[in-house]
Amino acid sequence: PMPIHDQGYRHYTGERIPPGHRWAVILKAGVRAMLGRKTFIGLLLLAWAPFVVRAVQIYLAVNLPQAAAILRVTPGMFKDFLLQQDIFVFFITVYVGAGLIANDRRANALQIYLSKPLTRIEYIAGKLAILMTFVLLVTGVPALVLLLVHVLFAGDLTFFNNNLHLIPAIVLFSLLQALTASAAMLALSSLSKSARYVAVLYTAVIFLTQAIYGVLRAITGDTTVAWVSVSGNLTQLAGVLFRVPLEYKTPWPLSMAVIIGVIAACGVILERRVRAVEVVT
Repeated sequence: PMPIHDQGYRHYTGERIPPGHRWAVILKAGVRAMLGRKTFIGLLLLAWAPFVVRAVQIYLAVNLPQAAAILRVTPGMFKDFLLQQDIFVFFITVYVGAGLIANDRRANALQIYLSKPLTRIEYIAGKLAILMTFVLLVTGVPALVLLLVHVLFAGDLTFFNNNLHLIPAIVLFSLLQALTASAAMLALSSLSKSARYVAVLYTAVIFLTQAIYGVLRAITGDTTVAWVSVSGNLTQLAGVLFRVPLEYKTPWPLSMAVIIGVIAACGVILERRVRAVEVVT
């Protein structure tokens, strides 16, 4: 005779994740999936190449008096490093972010995600954290390590003590840089079921705003119109945070307002698009 096992009610004995922490599950799964791709690992390593160049610059400036005048280490150097990382921020944002929500929509996975004890905010936060983690890994992290490298090479804290604003400047600008790119990509990813289409759309938005600025500058001969460019606004805010001369005539409060507006608009799009049941009108 075949034994019949008791199928009665039993208490759940697994681990219970407290409310508000479930986004971390999405983060861990997303990070693990990306780190399992050799192509992406290669991209991350390539993104750290400018760090090596800057570290050599710091070493030469500190140890060779002849090079110190040419390769001076200033707060502007750290600002320039973060802005130069924009190209890697772009590629990582496209590679990681294009399919974060689009793939779930294509597979109708939103119904599964949101049928669990997982809120829309936790779902969006988890996806946002995946992308921001990798962006910060090639911006804020190497910039802070560069500051540590300078302290080690110099053997004293003179530069650090004279520029205490560098740590908050690096942290705040890196977060702003990562949040802007990540929010924009997630919003676009929620609009389509095709990761390729999202990648093309994101590329068009980034380069179109810069192209519009170029045309307006050529017509007006004035850099005040830099507010139409996302990268131009971030550059202005970087100048303020790092206390260096601004590159454009655009008032920095206007640049800040534009960036906040972009992030807010992305939040509205995500709130409307991330739903368990899509309503067709």
